[in-house]
Amino acid sequence: MTRDFMTDPKQLRDLEGQQYIVLRPIGAVMREFDRVQDAARQRLGNSVRYPGAAHVTLRGLYEPERIDVVRSVVKKWAAALHPIDVATEAVDSFPAPWQIIIARLRRTPSLLRAYASLTEALDATDLHRIGELPLQEWTFHLSTVYAKTLDAQAWAQLASDTHHEYPTPPTETIAEVELVTYFDATEYREVIPLGAA
Repeated sequence: MTRDFMTDPKQLRDLEGQQYIVLRPIGAVMREFDRVQDAARQRLGNSVRYPGAAHVTLRGLYEPERIDVVRSVVKKWAAALHPIDVATEAVDSFPAPWQIIIARLRRTPSLLRAYASLTEALDATDLHRIGELPLQEWTFHLSTVYAKTLDAQAWAQLASDTHHEYPTPPTETIAEVELVTYFDATEYREVIPLGAA
């Protein structure tokens, strides 16, 4: 059974009315994500939050009244793409105030093309985007642990202990995107194949 990306009730409430365009790893990248997250669960238990499943967010939107418009833009964009290569180059972190342990991804040509072309597709609309950064500033990643509840010392220790580079990065190719929407504290997902023009 396909796992939800978000399962924490507070996070689901906080995401109300938002949409996300994400990639779901299901091979080597996912397995390494699960390994890192399982180690964190053994160490931290329920003192922090965790995403429910591995995912690479390409964009966030807030268009609760225009889901059909969002879907149309995403389908047109996805149809023009080829499958996307993702490779985990390190376990890293976003510092305070975020305090998130991440699997940092290599900036593969297909991932860069996907992000840049999605920017172009969205630039042609008036859709409201959330937390968007230019391509050169964006860190491609999978969030593994949301550790904002840890004090500064515990966070610094966790970030230090978990950081490492991969001599041989776990790698896989993803052939579909998911349009994820949040309403009434529930996650809804629609799978859209890449290159289905």
